[in-house]
Amino acid sequence: MVSSGSLSSLLAPLALAFLSLSASALPRPRTASTTAALKLAVRINSYGIKNIAAADRARLKVLQAGGSSSVNASNTVTTYTADVGVGSPATYYTLLVDTGSSNTWIGSNKPYKQTATSRDTLHKFKIPYADGSSVSGEEYTDTVTLSSDLVVNSQSIGVASEASQMGSLDGILGLGPVDLTQGLVDDTSEVATVMDNLYAQKTINLEVLGVFFAPASSSDSSGELTFGSYDAAKITGRINYVPVTSVFPASTYWGIDQSIMYGSTPILDQTAGIVDTGTTLILIASDAFNIYQTATGATLDKTTGLLQISSDQYEQLSSLYFTIGGITYELTPNGQIWPRSLNSAIGGSTNNIYLVVSDSGDSSGSGLDFTNGYCFLERFYSVYDTTNSQVGFATTEYTYATTN
Repeated sequence: MVSSGSLSSLLAPLALAFLSLSASALPRPRTASTTAALKLAVRINSYGIKNIAAADRARLKVLQAGGSSSVNASNTVTTYTADVGVGSPATYYTLLVDTGSSNTWIGSNKPYKQTATSRDTLHKFKIPYADGSSVSGEEYTDTVTLSSDLVVNSQSIGVASEASQMGSLDGILGLGPVDLTQGLVDDTSEVATVMDNLYAQKTINLEVLGVFFAPASSSDSSGELTFGSYDAAKITGRINYVPVTSVFPASTYWGIDQSIMYGSTPILDQTAGIVDTGTTLILIASDAFNIYQTATGATLDKTTGLLQISSDQYEQLSSLYFTIGGITYELTPNGQIWPRSLNSAIGGSTNNIYLVVSDSGDSSGSGLDFTNGYCFLERFYSVYDTTNSQVGFATTEYTYATTN
């Protein structure tokens, strides 16, 4: 999710070169005695998606315009959710986790239950989606409970009176940069995010979020958010950091600079783009996509909107190499294909092989030439560091997995 006055589709950027910062400025790993973590549950959209490539491109269009584009849950196949308490005593809501949007809101299904900690600000909020629909309602402040060790007082939340296309979910937990809240709540320049308030209220020492996804096709497809640090137990190497890009509009989000090669063939020179948990696929500029399609020999499947290859072509598939801050991250052939066990969820045929690299719809040079979405993030741990304005990546046990 990303909001351009909207919700966003979920999270952001990849592996990065180690910055020449002092060791004390860098996030420290979460140790076993620390409990600043929130477990995530994965949900598979069982009723199928008409065209996930088109849905991802629609979200990207909003982001390229410099806006905040929320995630439309009916257009995502795999979503990560968290059960979040609101009020005291808390009522728990199942929220979509989104690093591409920053407002937190509830009320799509389960109604808001006011308690002694609830306060109506009398301000209206409205968050549009990329497809033209929106969520709107009243802003409240209330106690938000992520876990027993992660409690936020007087957090701004939107209580929806009108919300569409969230399926069985109750709303969104917005974890993107605070700038994405601008213009979404009446008479308010911007709204402090959950991360902002955890830091301001000294619940966490650094405004840092670690994100771990496991492939939806793996035996344990759960995920985890670590607040204030990252979880060293989830990575197999060190975290490498790069500064958030200065190129607009990617700089508005969790944006990075990277280049991409397919095998030994360059397909995208170093340019700016974003890391986004609200995007399902890996989107690349049209000129890069055309080189990739030619190199793989893939054909476009009109039903799913994805590239399709044969079994023989899969055997010949080369790795993709993403270079970020001088560090190269390898996306293996298996990491480039959609989980075959989930083909029916995208309207595909059971035995077909679909690629997860798709066309952004614009040539390179837009200032947002790629989106490293969920299919990238399930192979690499990512860290979003507001304190130092940087993004980090590391390999995990799933980087070279063959689960798809």
